[in-house]
Amino acid sequence: MRGGYRARGVRQAGWSRTGLAAVVSFAYFFPVLWIVLTAFKTHNDALATPPKFIFPPTLENFVAVFRRSYIKGFAAVDTGFDLFFFNSIFVSAASVVLALIIGTLAAYGFARFPLRGTDTYLFIILTTRMLPPIVVIIPIFLMLRVTGLSGGYSGVMLLYTAFNLPFAIWMMKSFFDELSADVEDAARVDGSSETRVFLKVSLPQVRAGLAATAVFGLILTWNEFLFALLLTGVSTRTVPVAMAQTIGGDIGGRWGLLAAIETLFLAPVIVVTFLLQHHLLRGVTFGTIKR
Repeated sequence: MRGGYRARGVRQAGWSRTGLAAVVSFAYFFPVLWIVLTAFKTHNDALATPPKFIFPPTLENFVAVFRRSYIKGFAAVDTGFDLFFFNSIFVSAASVVLALIIGTLAAYGFARFPLRGTDTYLFIILTTRMLPPIVVIIPIFLMLRVTGLSGGYSGVMLLYTAFNLPFAIWMMKSFFDELSADVEDAARVDGSSETRVFLKVSLPQVRAGLAATAVFGLILTWNEFLFALLLTGVSTRTVPVAMAQTIGGDIGGRWGLLAAIETLFLAPVIVVTFLLQHHLLRGVTFGTIKR
């Protein structure tokens, strides 16, 4: 009897914690849910008082994002967000891939071929992420202006790559440190070159780390605003900058259109995270959970 009461108490406590977690999660997610709902509303429904939770959905806001179209009550406006979305996807993807390639190679070198003072080198690499970005914006702006990279894709991509590198190196080094070197030594004994050992033996074992690093790097790059504001031009502007500059402009009062832009802006990160969720979970728990 005592054991039955104890088991029942454990179950009740578990349901209580689950309910509390659900309430907190809904509170955090509700602003995002409201943005998505507003994206499917007409202008009148978006401004309705009290707010409408049940309404006939419309896709006119999403259509207006990518082409010059007429929205009821407003003149036609070409938002230009097809270009801005391309800029964000291109710059983020290129910088994350570059940081992942360079960071993985550097992390493997630090993990397998340690130098005298390796800890010092790693600390110096980490210090580049300790300074607030606004502290270094002036010298970075001047350097890119002198080299002719300001306002184009190359400058902001190289900058994002440099800022993602410390995280990629530290993250991937922790994964390589967890691997057993015996398998790599066995491959070397069988005649495999160091490049083949890296590509065929070590790299496949850290796929979870690559996925986790890529997702975190994508989130940091996708949402970056300050450098994108100062270092991109009219044709290379990314979505965060474009959204900030459209508020108060021609589409400033069109909350449904703005919500559609924000919904589309959230979608790529959510999709990538969902597709890599298995590797991402394995990546953030690597070394703590035994399979």
